[in-house]
Amino acid sequence: MRIYVTSVLVDNQEQALDFYTNKLGFEVKHDIPMGEHRWLTLVSKEQPDGTELLLEPSEHAAAGPFKSALVADGIPFTSFQVDNVDAEHKRLSGYGVVFTQSPVKAGNVKMAVLNDTCGNLIQLVEMLR
Repeated sequence: MRIYVTSVLVDNQEQALDFYTNKLGFEVKHDIPMGEHRWLTLVSKEQPDGTELLLEPSEHAAAGPFKSALVADGIPFTSFQVDNVDAEHKRLSGYGVVFTQSPVKAGNVKMAVLNDTCGNLIQLVEMLR
């Protein structure tokens, strides 16, 4: 068994597409119209056949309160692994990405948390050797 698709709930698919591709660097895998929304998945440039990230519209009534509670408590919705969190923090800050937590070492990882502009906090994690 493998993970095929994982979702991130987004307030606006077009805004999320811009952020996740032009800032974070993911690539579009599928962009299929589905009524007023799209089946919009992204993949890592480093793993084009890897797990897909679905930019899932946060239309369900539970999505808003769920996302707001996570953000209020400073809890990231999901995590992405990077090779160098300090370099990513610097690169993304240059694009105007807002971080709620600057890089910090925690045991065997270094992590930072950013605001994805779509209602989520996202954690970047570097595995320390």
